Amino acid sequence: MLPQLPARLKSLSIPLRIQVTNGAVFDLSPNPAVTLTIKDPSLFNELPSATLDRLGQAYVEQRMDIDGLMPDVIRIGTALSDALNEMQSGLNSTLKAHDKATDAAAISYHYDLSNEFYQLWLDPEMVYSCAYFETGQEDLATAQLAKLRHLCRKLRLQPGDKLLDVGCGWGGLARVAAREFGADVFGITLSRAQLEWAQARNAAEGLTDKIHMELMDYRDLPRDGRFDKVVSVGMFEHVGYANLPLYFQTLFAAVRPGGVVLNHGITARHVDGRAVGHGGGEFIERYVFPHGELPHVSLAIAEMSEAGLEIVDVESLRMHYARTLDLWSERLEGNLDKAAGLVSEQALRIWRLYLPGCAYAFRQNWVNLHQILSVKPYDNGENDLPWSRHYLYK
Repeated sequence: MLPQLPARLKSLSIPLRIQVTNGAVFDLSPNPAVTLTIKDPSLFNELPSATLDRLGQAYVEQRMDIDGLMPDVIRIGTALSDALNEMQSGLNSTLKAHDKATDAAAISYHYDLSNEFYQLWLDPEMVYSCAYFETGQEDLATAQLAKLRHLCRKLRLQPGDKLLDVGCGWGGLARVAAREFGADVFGITLSRAQLEWAQARNAAEGLTDKIHMELMDYRDLPRDGRFDKVVSVGMFEHVGYANLPLYFQTLFAAVRPGGVVLNHGITARHVDGRAVGHGGGEFIERYVFPHGELPHVSLAIAEMSEAGLEIVDVESLRMHYARTLDLWSERLEGNLDKAAGLVSEQALRIWRLYLPGCAYAFRQNWVNLHQILSVKPYDNGENDLPWSRHYLYK
């Protein structure tokens, strides 16, 4: 007997085709743009309560296949979830454990996947964070280089400055800071694969006398004010709510009086931690960033201020990150055959959903991205910043 379309789905008008492997086909509207092929018959009856997390989990675990352009997949999947589920609410009150071993394992899970895989869709500098677009028409490499220079200008880097790069990744920022601004950089990461790749690249460019990188937890950083400037890009999302005070206290202690601290990271939509996205966050927690927690920008600012840092500039790059993720997704989709030879089928399915899904989330204002510039004042309250911000836009 052929399955019947569940009643909750019959009234929907979404450009979606639901196809079952036994041959049954159901179009929820004319001219469907996306086809879900149900491989596990039990999944068919679960669809009326589908959230983004459940849909994504079913795809990752190969209970269904998806045909269609990935931006359409995300848009239509969200429309389906919107129609079937009321907005989630309630506080995100459960704090996750963030000891050194847990954080190291989480970082390794995400970043040690495969350097070659990341090379397929990142820019030549391997920058895995939001790019910076002046017009929105720049290619990925141009926009990422613009972001790195934008950060260095915000830091007012000068030749000989001692820069601490917390969560240095594959070293793109460190290389620009050393090569173009003359800084002496100390970078730390918890990813062994990133560290090895970055050290090889630094050596190939003759920058080993300007850049030193180590496998180190931020909690082990020196707290003697030895650095002139501190930058952290895409790092505090992994710190956890409970450890934000310690994290910013550590950055405060690492920089000299008068020094600058710049934090660049993804921030939450709601001040009180209410969930958005019909399970999108749960999917990311399950498959992409285990133990990740996104603070609201107000919480980040509060904790930075409590640590003794003076906030001087805050810039949102939400739409810049949406564009960055679009470009990453397009590059991955154009290299699927190569990607399939570098990571497991499950990993590839995760990333095919994650990149366009995050682009959609930023575009819908479910999440944001903020650069927060701060200074460590001198004992008399003074700082070294110029009166205007003209230096940002040279």
